Amino acid sequence: MTMLDNDKQAKKIERENTLAERVPELQLSSLSLQDLQNICKELHRKIDVADEERYDINAKVTKNNLEIQELSQKIFELKGKMKRPALKRVRVSADAMLGALLGSKVKESVDFKANLKTVKKEEEKKEEVTDWRKNVDAMSGMEGRKKLFNAGQ
Repeated sequence: MTMLDNDKQAKKIERENTLAERVPELQLSSLSLQDLQNICKELHRKIDVADEERYDINAKVTKNNLEIQELSQKIFELKGKMKRPALKRVRVSADAMLGALLGSKVKESVDFKANLKTVKKEEEKKEEVTDWRKNVDAMSGMEGRKKLFNAGQ
């Protein structure tokens, strides 16, 4: 623990010394307004340069991380894949296939068509296409309503 504390103190002192070398203290009390504005402009330029460098470095780090992920994915795929042998087509009868799947349980041949259901197809009823104007004339008035009422019962 004491060694960790000593390391922390040493890093703190080293940081303070580095900052003192790179960033000297500003004596602002004896400067005019124009000099203060010039110092502010210079500081803004330095901040912009530092931000540009930070952005560029961040973009490079992001690009490198994506490249690392892609390469590790490729390695994973290469390790995981095994070469499959070329399969040959083999002709097998239905009896031989059932024998291979079910073992020796089935010895006689199975008639697959006998087990199928028979389905009767119903013909669709098509309504005759009539002239709709005749239908409207026939259904108009009370007579047409009576026909509809009777048809519904």
